[in-house]
Amino acid sequence: MTKRAASRFRRAALLVLLATPGLAQSPPDAELRFSTGVMHLREGRVDLALEEFKHAVQADPKNPYFQNGLGLAYSARAARKSGGAAARDEWKEAIAAFRKALELNPYYVDAKNALGYALIMSGDREGGKQELIAAFSDAMNPAPEISAYNLGRAYLEEKNYTEAVNWLHASLNRNKAYSDAYLLLAETLLASGRGDAAVVELEAGVKEVPTDAGLQLGLGQAYFKVGRFKDARARLEEALKLDPAGPAGRAAAAQIAALPK
Repeated sequence: MTKRAASRFRRAALLVLLATPGLAQSPPDAELRFSTGVMHLREGRVDLALEEFKHAVQADPKNPYFQNGLGLAYSARAARKSGGAAARDEWKEAIAAFRKALELNPYYVDAKNALGYALIMSGDREGGKQELIAAFSDAMNPAPEISAYNLGRAYLEEKNYTEAVNWLHASLNRNKAYSDAYLLLAETLLASGRGDAAVVELEAGVKEVPTDAGLQLGLGQAYFKVGRFKDARARLEEALKLDPAGPAGRAAAAQIAALPK
């Protein structure tokens, strides 16, 4: 998995965690550990997050939210690895935690969504897609756009571009401000040779979320690929302005340097 995909996973995981309903009554120390784990995961300190979630689960193993947090931390660790036995072991731990969360609360849609993603990444693609479809269809799902996004990504990995586009449109229909879905949709369209369509989707995303440096960068790169260099420069400069010291700004600066004089 690429660094960008791992970063997207952490962002999606945090959306799920932050959408979690109020915790069941647990020991105060366990709730504090859980909250600290969320903070660490938000800021990219995955190993520290994992330790906090482990302590929370040890203090109250019957809290499904603690189990879900543990699964998300294991998933984030696995997503940082390039595969192999170490990553498989992390996905195995994540799947076990998500299944435990669902055992404790069968209606916990967030855990079903996370389980689907983990199953796909562990190699059980069909099982994972079925979990994600079930999560997307559940009226209680607080973030159906994430379920659809993960389905779109799964189909893109399989080079089933039609299904990928369908699910990414479904994601955006649920949340028009979900920038990652615009970016993955554009990536899918570019992979299928539809550069002009990718530009149209990214233009819609920038119109919806103009302050998102990643979208500005994505649109600038798409313009570059279709030969619209003047438009590319304008968007890349905007990305650099919005995120001068961050990853989007650095990528924009590198792309600007590659533009024709």
